[in-house]
Amino acid sequence: MDTNRLSIKRDKNIIIPRALYSTTRESFEQDIEVLEEYYSRKDILQVLRLTKENISNQVCELISKRYNAKPFYRYAI
Repeated sequence: MDTNRLSIKRDKNIIIPRALYSTTRESFEQDIEVLEEYYSRKDILQVLRLTKENISNQVCELISKRYNAKPFYRYAI
């Protein structure tokens, strides 16, 4: 993928999950703050709930807590 051709608006379904792919509890705060500069909480939550990307359940939990939203998981627990 040519990252120079990505659009912040058009490609949010690609950018948001991949930006959080390798997030850990320790790096989450910093990683999510960068995303929040470009995307609303609603967009971040919606994209992560619907993505088919390999996002960990830990990241899903961290997002749910941060946005005070109903917990969701990518994989059965």
